[in-house]
Amino acid sequence: MIGVAPLTRDDVELAKLIRKYYADPLGFVRVAFPWGEPGPLAEMDGPDPNQTEFLESLGKEVRARQFDGQTPVMPIRMAESSGHGTGKSAMGAWIACWILSTRPHSIGTATAGTFPQLESRTWAAIRHWMKLCITARWFEVQSDRIFAHEDPETWKLVAQTCKAENAQSFAGQHAITSTSWYLFDEASTVPDEIWKVALGGLTDGEPHFYAWGQPERNTGQFYEICFGRERDRWNHRTVDSRTSKFTNKELIEEWLRDYGEDSDWCRVRIFGLPPRASELQFIDKERIEGAEKRVASALDDEPLIAGVDVSGGGAAWNVIRFRRGFDAKTIPPIRIPGEHGRDRELLIAKCNDVLSDKRPDRKVAMMFVDSAFGAPIVERLKVLGFDNVMEVNFGGRSPDIHKLNMRSHMWAQLKDWLLRGSIGSDERLAIDLASPGYHVNHSGKLVIEPKEAIVKRIGRSPDDADALALTFALHVGPDLRRPTPSPNPRRSHGSDSWMGA
Repeated sequence: MIGVAPLTRDDVELAKLIRKYYADPLGFVRVAFPWGEPGPLAEMDGPDPNQTEFLESLGKEVRARQFDGQTPVMPIRMAESSGHGTGKSAMGAWIACWILSTRPHSIGTATAGTFPQLESRTWAAIRHWMKLCITARWFEVQSDRIFAHEDPETWKLVAQTCKAENAQSFAGQHAITSTSWYLFDEASTVPDEIWKVALGGLTDGEPHFYAWGQPERNTGQFYEICFGRERDRWNHRTVDSRTSKFTNKELIEEWLRDYGEDSDWCRVRIFGLPPRASELQFIDKERIEGAEKRVASALDDEPLIAGVDVSGGGAAWNVIRFRRGFDAKTIPPIRIPGEHGRDRELLIAKCNDVLSDKRPDRKVAMMFVDSAFGAPIVERLKVLGFDNVMEVNFGGRSPDIHKLNMRSHMWAQLKDWLLRGSIGSDERLAIDLASPGYHVNHSGKLVIEPKEAIVKRIGRSPDDADALALTFALHVGPDLRRPTPSPNPRRSHGSDSWMGA
């Protein structure tokens, strides 16, 4: 039946066993993985109550349709709006293993709100659990797809990024005698264009659609299926992070103290409820996309400003970004991996090179450096004779009384700038810009989510965006050293002068 090698007696017996779980995903999960055995699952005993309820409900949906292998049935549409850390990625992986193992010639597509989420969490979880699955030898697990050895073209699951311009990549997926299915992780940030195309792939066979995540917006397709006009068409639930056995209860209590139970932060990150404001994300995707498409422009005397976000090492990056007026596109960023950044001499040398560049279009008027790990770098650069470098404390006092600290002040300036600025097409920066959440505290001050909290929540640091935000630390006056264009002689006299117009 299955496998590169000839079918063995063990394969036949395993296939008979797995067939029993066609309509029982919970039963499949309990038998398909080595719970409690030595190895990665030694301390685990199976799904928690929330996951168990979801899988039981899914089984009921399958049994209610009684798909006969030919006659199309209504799609199974399952959604979950939940707080942070409730085991959604693991559940998506279990469902992937279940569908691939029980439905020959099924075709699936998995995506997530951002490429880092897809690569490092959603797809990483699927690959991890598939390798632990009892049917693992039936499939080839690759970096962007999983396929059955028996028929790799018609029996597979593919990872696909969800940029709006890639919408057609989700079209044309059909499995007339089996299951065509989609998995949308962090579904609130998947563009509506992708949803529209994917929903068109649910017209034949026994189609499935799974969507879950934190409800970061109170608009969009994910909001509609969980809380809006389409909720009656979906089997949906809302999961509070406090009810999951996987969540960090100490961290949750910290969030409740810091933000308050009535805050949008807690509604979204803990309770799985949509924000009262339009969205929890501080900088909206429309603003970012507009800046990506905008042509770069700057006045001739506008100063070139550099922002340097210094890594503490590890997975974070050291990033130098440049901005001249509304142009943050022309000069590309400098990125140094965090592990290399432990050598401060390397960073000092790179900053020295930037500040020493005498080319008119590259002469830096001011360099702002994150003081958390960059104070020694600033000190050395000053010793080297550079007076156009300054350290900035993200947690320091804001010049705007309506902002909690310098981080909030700089990010607010950056958000306003994006309405006219240009950043070009830079996926890393775009993702970073969309990462922080925000709230207004009891004193009425804007609070931008700290970098440490972002790392805990999404597993990565918004280094590129923080570097760009640093260019807004202080106002820097015009660069009077740059040559200005000569006056237009036609404007100086005659009928073409402003007096003769």
